[in-house]
Amino acid sequence: MDELTRPQREALKEIWRRTPEPGDWARTGDLAGALGVSPATATAMVKVLVNKRLVEHVPYKGVALSGAGRRLAAAVVRRHRIVERFLADVLGYNWAEADRLAPRFEHDLPQEVEDRLFDALGRPATCPHGFPIPGEGADGVPHLAQLYDLEPGAQAVVALSSSVSPPMVAFLGEMGLVPGAEVEVVDKQPFGGPLVVRVAGAERAIGERAGRQVRVRTLAPGPQHLDGATADGRAGAQGQ
Repeated sequence: MDELTRPQREALKEIWRRTPEPGDWARTGDLAGALGVSPATATAMVKVLVNKRLVEHVPYKGVALSGAGRRLAAAVVRRHRIVERFLADVLGYNWAEADRLAPRFEHDLPQEVEDRLFDALGRPATCPHGFPIPGEGADGVPHLAQLYDLEPGAQAVVALSSSVSPPMVAFLGEMGLVPGAEVEVVDKQPFGGPLVVRVAGAERAIGERAGRQVRVRTLAPGPQHLDGATADGRAGAQGQ
């Protein structure tokens, strides 16, 4: 990891985030936007990573991590999420601030310090957003229901935010939709309308875009659909 520059590590991290499944490709234009650089700079960075055999690039298709690139990206992501946990659990930063501050010093962190931080934090399984820490079980985003797919009456626990966009993460934090929060769906308007949920005793209205960024574990599925399937997509008793 030490032979890579900070921008190159950030690029690997972003490609990892955008290619969770085999066969996924990240567009260089999207990488440029996420990294805050010009398309030309992103393309030049991708070429360097290709020369290092860390990524594959196919014109008009995008970028994907090679086997070596995915292993290295996993190490970069692991360090980032451990540092996030330190900032949140020990220093008291909220999850949005932890994500913003972590890249400022994570790249200069010696491996020994990372290992000791991980042990001192109690070997956590996830970052403050709820994403798994690579090497401690599943590395990608778990297959969980989206909050917006639940029906009125459903109860769930927030598992993670599938967005790493600072404005979206900050908004979800303000709504109380953070990992571990219990939520109940009160109302859902048709045709992509807002979802009304009860969190910590308060009712909140959120749109479809935000509601699809929140992954949840259902506690009570709410009313069954006419086809006998519950809100989390499982077959109801009549369909078994």
